[in-house]
Amino acid sequence: MELLLSNLGHGFAVALTFDNLLFALLGALIGTAIGVLPGIGPVATISLLLPITFGQPATTAIIMLAGIYYGAQYGGSTTAILLNLPGEVSSVVTTLEGYKMARNGRAGAALAIAAIGSFFAGTMATILVAASGPLLTSVALSFGPADYFSLMFLGLVISAVLAQGSVIKSVGMVVLGVGLGLVGTDVQTGQQRFTFGVPELSDGIGFVPVAMGIFGIAEIILNLEKPESRSVLTSKVGSLFLTKKEWLRATPSVIRGTVVGSLLGILPGGGAALASFASYMMERKMSRYRHEFGSGAIEGVAGPEAANNAASQTSFIPLLTLGIPANAVMALMVGALIIQGIQPGPRMVEAQPDLFWGLIASMWVGNLMLLVINLPMIGMWVKLLQVPYRFLYPSILIFCLIGVYSLNNNTFDVYLTVVFGLCGYLFSKLKMEGAPLLIGFVLGPMMEEHLRRAMLLSRGDPTVFFERPISATMLGIAAIALAAMLLPNIRKGKDKALSE
Repeated sequence: MELLLSNLGHGFAVALTFDNLLFALLGALIGTAIGVLPGIGPVATISLLLPITFGQPATTAIIMLAGIYYGAQYGGSTTAILLNLPGEVSSVVTTLEGYKMARNGRAGAALAIAAIGSFFAGTMATILVAASGPLLTSVALSFGPADYFSLMFLGLVISAVLAQGSVIKSVGMVVLGVGLGLVGTDVQTGQQRFTFGVPELSDGIGFVPVAMGIFGIAEIILNLEKPESRSVLTSKVGSLFLTKKEWLRATPSVIRGTVVGSLLGILPGGGAALASFASYMMERKMSRYRHEFGSGAIEGVAGPEAANNAASQTSFIPLLTLGIPANAVMALMVGALIIQGIQPGPRMVEAQPDLFWGLIASMWVGNLMLLVINLPMIGMWVKLLQVPYRFLYPSILIFCLIGVYSLNNNTFDVYLTVVFGLCGYLFSKLKMEGAPLLIGFVLGPMMEEHLRRAMLLSRGDPTVFFERPISATMLGIAAIALAAMLLPNIRKGKDKALSE
């Protein structure tokens, strides 16, 4: 405990420097803004802002990107409650009860419990990250190459299994992502692979063009297809203070949502959206006031909002301790670290203590900032919605392409971004999620490295993956998860749960 407090003290010393505080505030503000604006989302925004991080210290850059991620969870609840329009996927559930509360004259109470529940959940999840990080890191240091390969394979399988739509399509996207990650020059043999004679591909496909194209450019094209129809709540927001009865009803929901979100955020393929849906379904079954669901039950706002913020924090645990991204946003974080020349994994605690503990401390600071800036600035966020998207997208597009070009001063990267943007649009039309592809793109080269090491150490004996207990267990779980999702009844159950 004494060592943990000492490390947290060091983390706060890093997080409270002027530059890191400024970028944490900037990330929180950007995150809230993109959470408020429907159809943008943290994945697209972080992918667009990756070029900015290139000139910043690694700790400062990751603090800002993390602020954008959990800031989006706050911002999405504002439009979900006031406009019945979720700004972020994880806020879809909030519209079910939050908008009804607003129509019943309790918009202020709904916004207040969303902010307070998010702050509580974020605080608890940050403590969990701080406590479990060093412990998991010490465990991970005992992993061999075979264990790491099996762990990454399990992450890819679960990310495909938990994706919406067809499991076959999701597996195909993972394979495509792994294939794209292997393009370039083989480090061991010096031979070029999958470059098709294009010299610009000899160093591989850049992470930024892939992420920015599939999530940024494609998102812009998809948003331009949708008609803009936003009706702002005409009645006043009302008092932000909750009644005693509302406190008593909401408090257990916030605690349950925090627990659910903290657990689901750690899982590969999980994240804020899955946590908020799971929390809502739990509240519908466990609440004493379940008969009010559908007409403005405060539990339906408190639980999911706490869950999505807790999940956004705990998804950093596998990233910081194992180097495994739990979702698309964490894959972008891996990309940002690699751009900075840092390999995420168990040695980060020792090699990058400022980054590890500074990021954890900044999560609490960022959540406090979000609590302060969200409730007093509700009017400003609603005004932001009145800006037509046709005025926003040209500046976003230009900023995006300038950022890509500035990384290497290479027009080929701009062409690649446009190509991946068109691919991302096509994937959306074919109902193929881009997240499994991005996770496969990040983990593919690392999997290959650990596979080669394991085979060299075992002198080409493939049974090494089954002889080590950790590796065999992970491969077994992956096989069971994949086989279970291919069964018709389980597959229909998953699709029904995701559609609900």
